[in-house]
Amino acid sequence: MSDRAEDELEQALLQVQTLIESTVAIHRDRSVQEQRITVIDGGYRTVLRQARELIHGATRSIDIVHARMPDAQEEPGGGEGAERQLIYDAADTVTVRLLSSPALVDEDFVREQLGMERPVAIRIARVPPLQALMVDGAAALVVAESAVGRRASMIRAPELLHTLSTLFENVWRDAVPAGERIVFGNRDRSALARQILAALWAGVTDEVAARDLAVSVRTYRRHVAEIMALLGANSRFQAGVRAAELGLLPPAAPPGGRPGTRP
Repeated sequence: MSDRAEDELEQALLQVQTLIESTVAIHRDRSVQEQRITVIDGGYRTVLRQARELIHGATRSIDIVHARMPDAQEEPGGGEGAERQLIYDAADTVTVRLLSSPALVDEDFVREQLGMERPVAIRIARVPPLQALMVDGAAALVVAESAVGRRASMIRAPELLHTLSTLFENVWRDAVPAGERIVFGNRDRSALARQILAALWAGVTDEVAARDLAVSVRTYRRHVAEIMALLGANSRFQAGVRAAELGLLPPAAPPGGRPGTRP
């Protein structure tokens, strides 16, 4: 995803959070039946219980954003395994899409879906910390950070649901299907490939990158060619962009930096 797309995503999430806060304030004095946004009090198990009810009631679609790691204060048993199990409770006729950040991809779940008759569609994108469950375009459960810490909200406000849906579709369109991730081989080869990708992303010359990696320029260029082929890239720049989209760049490799160095 491009820097501009990421900026737009950040802005959209901020708008969602602002709308949640303002709508909660507006409707605070209304009865529960009339509220379009309900703050969910209690621990993470309460959030999971609400998610289960939404999933059980789904008739057409379930869209999930999984890009926020539960913090240490959230109750045990409320992690990825529990969330994954909830998806299996959906009716067979419901289409399920899961958008995950690279760091939170559940490899076991991806493998499970390979043999399913109606697999969950899983895509990967760099998404700011957020958990969201959207059902039938009629309700959404959102867990995000706010000024007062973690806030979980049940949303039925049409304007917010539209914003969330548009946000999801925009990110989903450019996200990478989980099955298209690149596998470089064993751990050592993967580490080397990521260092080379960092060099490509930073625009480091072959001679400098080869010296930093303690290989010959010829060997370095052979590795570059192999990586470009795996990524389906026609140029080194395209390989670097593709690697960034797939979340393959090491966290210690900022644009303009050197492979293997830290900011």
